Amino acid sequence: MAINPDYLLNRAPVVVRDQLSPTRCMLYALGVGASELDFVFEERLKPLPTLAAVLGYPGFMWRDPAMGADWQKVLHGEQSTVIHRPLPTEGEVIGTTRIIRLFDKGEGKGAVALVERKITNGAGDPLATLTMTTLLRGDGGFGGSAEGLPVPRPMPETRAPDIVSELPTADNLALIYRLSGDLNPLHIDPAVAKAAGFNRPILHGLATYGVAGRALIAALTDNDPTRLKRLDVRFSSPVYPGETIRTEIWRTGEGRASFRSFVTERNVMVLNNGLVEYA
Repeated sequence: MAINPDYLLNRAPVVVRDQLSPTRCMLYALGVGASELDFVFEERLKPLPTLAAVLGYPGFMWRDPAMGADWQKVLHGEQSTVIHRPLPTEGEVIGTTRIIRLFDKGEGKGAVALVERKITNGAGDPLATLTMTTLLRGDGGFGGSAEGLPVPRPMPETRAPDIVSELPTADNLALIYRLSGDLNPLHIDPAVAKAAGFNRPILHGLATYGVAGRALIAALTDNDPTRLKRLDVRFSSPVYPGETIRTEIWRTGEGRASFRSFVTERNVMVLNNGLVEYA
């Protein structure tokens, strides 16, 4: 069954009502390796802005047969998170998810979907807008166009980074992070990981995103998460729990920086073409 672009672009948005609590905020922080009291102590709690990535999550919708996609070949390519106001520590949040663009790279070359999720509080006030680039590697050739396909953001590679931050990850980090909502067995079951071509379970891409977010908040905002306004990145390669994530940061203007991240032990780039905006 091939994907039907008209169906995908016109299907009703997926609306998920979610609940935030101090415990959930702290569990997410632990799942991206945070130990600072502002992120894990209820008496002075400030939610990490990358928590937005798990709020109102509609689940792995590409596995639904109605989507027509070869879901086993779906990959998370890029992630953009724009924060409109600091996240609350508790209360209802609502996620509204829809597919906003489809790009056809051609038969045998795959397709790309832009998936948008808008997060509001219970009163309807906007909290965050997330845009995910989804690589549909088995679904090209449906008759669409690749015109307008997003291109990687250039990096300032002609000079050394202004800041380099190294953050370790715990051996059990994926076991903790999955409790924030992503229960894909790839991140816990060795047999599933091996079948997917990995030596052992890998860390969630959005957990790596959260670790890099911690590095950026510490380096650019004096560890004040309310100052982070936007975080965009392209996923390059997976991380194994227990590895060290090295984030290289270039200041590029007032309240703006570029970044990329590597696994220190293997010197493998895991995040690239990153953009961060902050107050």
